[in-house]
Amino acid sequence: MQSLVSPLQKPLGTGFGPSTTACEALGGARLEGRVAIVTGGYAGVGLETTRTLVAAGATVIVPARSPQKAHAALSGLARVELESLDLAEPATVEDFAARFLASGRALHLLINNAGIMAAPLSRDARGFEAHFATNHLGHFQLTARLWPALLRAAGARVVSLTSRGHARSGVDFDDPNFERRPYDKWLAYGQSKTANALFAIGLDRRGAPHGVRAFSVHPGSIATDLMRFMTEEEGKAILERATSVGPMKNVEQGAATSIWCATSPRLADTGGVYCEDVDIAEPVSADDATRVTGVRPWATDPHFAEQLWERSEVWTGARLSP
Repeated sequence: MQSLVSPLQKPLGTGFGPSTTACEALGGARLEGRVAIVTGGYAGVGLETTRTLVAAGATVIVPARSPQKAHAALSGLARVELESLDLAEPATVEDFAARFLASGRALHLLINNAGIMAAPLSRDARGFEAHFATNHLGHFQLTARLWPALLRAAGARVVSLTSRGHARSGVDFDDPNFERRPYDKWLAYGQSKTANALFAIGLDRRGAPHGVRAFSVHPGSIATDLMRFMTEEEGKAILERATSVGPMKNVEQGAATSIWCATSPRLADTGGVYCEDVDIAEPVSADDATRVTGVRPWATDPHFAEQLWERSEVWTGARLSP
């Protein structure tokens, strides 16, 4: 079956690019009265996303697996609320979402930013492989539980961070947890990043009639704490390979596409698309191994998105509720 691509998956010609910063992507927008949640919003691209939203007037909740580290990073920022959450621990997702819903607040922006990369094989308490559990299933459960607050915003946006790593692998629906195939940390990471892109498609299909739009974002090549599981040699090789095809981004540039997807009026009637360099990305053929930009067909196919959504409901027990 040939993969399908949304007709919306085509660049808009925004005039922005890889060097655009988060502040520039914001374009002077003001966000007073808006409430945002940024997972992993205390390090790297997530921290810069938090800083930019706060500077624009938003209130930002940062759920963190390491509260002490988060407190140090966020010290001095106004309108930031620190919460406890481990995306690989379903009970903490339930508890955090319940606390937020109990506040009665609308959720205008949900930035699913946290993640792991190239980690050794490990599994969560349910048996799911760690990349898939943390990067996809944890955010799926979180978003589903926060659905009533997203509806309350009457125009919410959900931004999920994917990666160029999606080009390494689609979602293996027959063996997503590497129970029958040899574990490969890069395939595991790539599968989870494809899942992030497909999740945005599935969520946007369900959310658009209610004013909830969803996007997936590749932030670019950036040296952050995401590389913590790599050896020094692996990290050096990754950076050399990245710089051989273009300049590395700093965190201000890395956060730009997330901020643009979360706030740009140009995306008011758009959703379910994969974005990079502060624009909608160009679809790329599965056979084109030379391209380092663009989105591969297995990350844009609505049939794969529906298959992933239905299985994720079963895997997490989480469904969108009124």
